[in-house]
Amino acid sequence: MAEMYFTKEHEWIKVTGATGKVGISEHAAHELGDITFVELPKIGKTVKQFDVLAAIESVKAASDIFAPLSGKVLAVNEDLDTTPETVNESAEEKAWMVELEISDSAELKNLMTQDQYNEFLKTL
Repeated sequence: MAEMYFTKEHEWIKVTGATGKVGISEHAAHELGDITFVELPKIGKTVKQFDVLAAIESVKAASDIFAPLSGKVLAVNEDLDTTPETVNESAEEKAWMVELEISDSAELKNLMTQDQYNEFLKTL
């Protein structure tokens, strides 16, 4: 079973072994409103934890998406090119954006568990 972790910027990563799928939280999708475009990185791109990984645009705003962990982009969810609204419909399931090959799992200590994230949301 994949373990899910969150950033304070509302990205999530579902870790399975040495890889993780990345997206934005239901909270972030709700706050952004109707998603109109998702800019995904190139496969093979290497990122450091909290570097800009992708971008997302909605009717309200454009936002950067930051890498929850350091790693290399193994895959992108190309379905989001034609149906970006999937982020609004299924932000934490179908609307994963990037699959990363995790380069340093010790960085997980910088992220929140689901319970910690839920508590964090109460402070906003």
